[in-house]
Amino acid sequence: MSGEEGAERAGPSRPVPEDHAAARIKLEREIRGWSTVKLAEEMAAAGHPINQAAIWRIESGKPRRRVNLDEALGFCKVFGITMQDLIGPPGKLATPRIRQLVHEYVQMTLEYRQLRAAIDRNQMHLHEIQTELDAYGDKGPEQRGQVDELLRLEERAAMESLHPSRAHLRNQGQPPASE
Repeated sequence: MSGEEGAERAGPSRPVPEDHAAARIKLEREIRGWSTVKLAEEMAAAGHPINQAAIWRIESGKPRRRVNLDEALGFCKVFGITMQDLIGPPGKLATPRIRQLVHEYVQMTLEYRQLRAAIDRNQMHLHEIQTELDAYGDKGPEQRGQVDELLRLEERAAMESLHPSRAHLRNQGQPPASE
């Protein structure tokens, strides 16, 4: 193939989806805060090696470098998008900042759900413990006193471990000056 044919293949007459893919690759890379080197590393890890210079030529070269099918599949895998998303018009996408915020929102929502589930498990366990402590305390005033005293001691120890600099004041039975 002559140099002229190569320029023609990479140049202005290439298919529009190629331009969309180039814009989308750059957008997805920037959203993640990745350099072209980092994207090349991610592509290699995904089994679709491509060097940093080739990524730059795809995104910004004059003329832009074309994306082969193996590379397109790799970009889809690395970015977690479909082929249609890769070659679709990038104008339908929000700005990189909005995409970043959407990504953060989804991640934080997942984290919240995990924390909420942990809190729910904790509450159930606390209820079970409270029920058992109440049953022991209901046996008589001596048992109730034991439970109450043990709770006070454990809470004090826990507070002192959180604020070791104030432990000497608590040990003297004096509240810290700031309380």
